[in-house]
Amino acid sequence: MKLWGGVFSDETNKQADSFNSSVAFDRRLYRQDITGSIAHAKMLGRQGIISESDAEAIITTLGDILADIESGALTIDAQAEDIHSFVEAELILRIGDTGKRLHTGRSRNDQVALDMRMYVKDEIDAIHMLIKNLFHALLAAAEKHTGTIMPGFTHMQKAQPVTLGHHLMAYFQMFRRDYERLDGCRERTDHMPLGSGALASTTYPLDRDFVKKELNFSVLTENSLDAVSDRDFCVEFVSCLSIVMMHLSRFSEELVLWSSGAFGFVDISEAYSTGSSIMPQKKNPDMAELIRGKTGRVYGSLMGLLTMMKGLPLAYNKDMQEDKEAVFDATDTVKACLAIFTGMFESLNFNADSMYKSAAGGYTNATDAADWLVKKGVPFREAHEITGRLVLYAMQMKKPLEELSADELKSVSDIFDEALFDEISVEACVNARSLPGGPGQFAVLESIDSARRFLESLE
Repeated sequence: MKLWGGVFSDETNKQADSFNSSVAFDRRLYRQDITGSIAHAKMLGRQGIISESDAEAIITTLGDILADIESGALTIDAQAEDIHSFVEAELILRIGDTGKRLHTGRSRNDQVALDMRMYVKDEIDAIHMLIKNLFHALLAAAEKHTGTIMPGFTHMQKAQPVTLGHHLMAYFQMFRRDYERLDGCRERTDHMPLGSGALASTTYPLDRDFVKKELNFSVLTENSLDAVSDRDFCVEFVSCLSIVMMHLSRFSEELVLWSSGAFGFVDISEAYSTGSSIMPQKKNPDMAELIRGKTGRVYGSLMGLLTMMKGLPLAYNKDMQEDKEAVFDATDTVKACLAIFTGMFESLNFNADSMYKSAAGGYTNATDAADWLVKKGVPFREAHEITGRLVLYAMQMKKPLEELSADELKSVSDIFDEALFDEISVEACVNARSLPGGPGQFAVLESIDSARRFLESLE
């Protein structure tokens, strides 16, 4: 059944009909579509736009259709134009002309805008839960490793020693911003568009505020043209998801590196690894690599949405049907990646000895040697140059700084003495950095406590 056609005298070309159909992908909106229709029918009955008995029949039958779809007793017709057409056709099939009254005062334009806003809100709630699970996993590991020393890197070169707990809390902060970013997106999505009609509202005395409350929206859309043609919330949602994927991808990249023989920092469980078809010794970090790869897929959805919307005049245009597959695919991808990543992360076995040995090599304590000179009154630029010469000498001698003798230190600068050694052990380098936000053990514990309070605020 088509919801239009009175002015048409010819049949739609079958290929064009199939090209126009969206039921293959918008079928997943059935719950939002039926819930929105129930609220609309209640309002029509309360306002006397249709009779109370008709409204009750529509509401009851829509509830039955929803139950039948979810139980599998009713299969969504693949030949339907869209999910809205299917639901309305099924309603009319069951209760006849009474079902034809449901669409009074409504257009598919404001109907689909409503469905998509409800869908995005629901999915943000689901993704929030997945991020919370990751929060708990990160905090548990960070608490366990506040004293596990590892090298910090810049430009993929060893830079300064930090702790694994500090490193993990960096990702906590990234995912916290993701959570909050999605929260803001949800707030801007939480605007109820029903009542906007096709583009110019309606002459029926609809009670939009009733529908808003019935569907748990916070506010009403304020412009009917904008309400039916706006997909900012979809673009923003997928933008937020793209940033989530960027963070998952960065973390996954590190796990790929860390699990390699060149690093040996971490062992990924066999439950989240695969083997090689030809090399029997291989244990590949495929889950991390797939997450890294799927990031591009979500970015593609974002670019598709932006490109689709960039040239559209007001109000609704059929191009906007292309919003759904992008949103659905990005949502499915992010949810799968968050679940897999959290399980993989919880399975990790960190090699503290390898991390410590790596941090102790590579002259990661050079900055602390320079700082020691500054504390002796040497200007920082001069201290930097002296320490550079000390590192060069140590490299030529193939020794770490802490294994140089006092005489070797003084051969570079008379300012050096054996007191330097107390300042440049990796433990001292890390724990001296106790400023808020630093890698020192006390600072990391404070960061974890703050994160725990944030998590408690979400409950």
